[in-house]
Amino acid sequence: MKTLELKFENADGKIVTYSLEQPIEPVDPVTVTAAMDTIIAENAFTSNGGNLVAKKSARVVERNVEDIELV
Repeated sequence: MKTLELKFENADGKIVTYSLEQPIEPVDPVTVTAAMDTIIAENAFTSNGGNLVAKKSARVVERNVEDIELV
């Protein structure tokens, strides 16, 4: 499964990560940047360390899980 991780800096200077499952691909960097700017401008989310104040990064993460059959 793939997730889109949006990383922000909060007022305390700590990194806050929000994950969105099944992002539309290919991921458009311009759209992601605009969405992150809107989240910050509208104080859409907050954290224990205060409001989000800056964008840090965004990335798509793919996680593969393989079950191991126990004998």
